[in-house]
Amino acid sequence: MSSIVTVRVLFFASAREAAGGIASASIEVKNLEDANTKALRTTLAQLYPKLASLVLDEENITLALNEEYVPVGEVWKLKEGDTVALIPPISGG
Repeated sequence: MSSIVTVRVLFFASAREAAGGIASASIEVKNLEDANTKALRTTLAQLYPKLASLVLDEENITLALNEEYVPVGEVWKLKEGDTVALIPPISGG
């Protein structure tokens, strides 16, 4: 049985540029088992091809689920109404 969850995605910095300048979007995440952060990355790559190389690489885009960073290598479940921020690396000058 597939699971469909709608989450709010916030785009920052280079992620926003790659997604066409949008600040946020409601995204439906579909997965055969559970809607999770890995499925969200795949969904975003399909919806926003220019974002794919960033969002599929955990070193390039960190996810924050409801204001809590998702550690590299971990997959977290998503539930209806969650907010996920796409946070690119921060560079200083």
